[in-house]
Amino acid sequence: MNTVITSKEAILKPSREFIQKEGWSAVNIRSVAAACGVSVGSIYNYFDSKAALVSATVESVWSEIFRRPEDGAAFEDIQACILWIYDRMRYGCEQYPGFFTLHSLGFMREERSAGKQRMQQTWQHILDGLCSVLRRDSRIRSDAFSNGFSAEKFADLLFSFMLSALLRQDYDPEILLEVVRRTLY
Repeated sequence: MNTVITSKEAILKPSREFIQKEGWSAVNIRSVAAACGVSVGSIYNYFDSKAALVSATVESVWSEIFRRPEDGAAFEDIQACILWIYDRMRYGCEQYPGFFTLHSLGFMREERSAGKQRMQQTWQHILDGLCSVLRRDSRIRSDAFSNGFSAEKFADLLFSFMLSALLRQDYDPEILLEVVRRTLY
């Protein structure tokens, strides 16, 4: 048995695969160590508990799903951004069934807060990205936003629609794109 792992990624890869194939309950120190061909102690060199391993795995899954595209075209305007986000939501649902549903973060009590924190960080990152794109989109009417209806408030609205779509597993962005067209252009 190999006792040395060369990176956290070497541990997180089989952890993500367990989530894909068997669900969250399959991610534990022993199963991951066996999949890596290393001792349990080797995993503890990188993660001090199952909670830390699951939390890092959650972060790894979120990062994979919402990895920024290399060309950046998805962030040129709000419509392209919405299409990219919906495409990534579809990808996440296909690659990690159940990941986006509320019960997918109910692993164990001690792990719930770390998973929820990572999910909230990712959501805030997406929300900040929506705001940034809204501010840069040259196609948006100059009078589209006001003190009472800011880009931040509209981004919140868009994001609420997206979260609702995640829960419904509805990855068709057309209604949201129509809202954008009628409101901003």
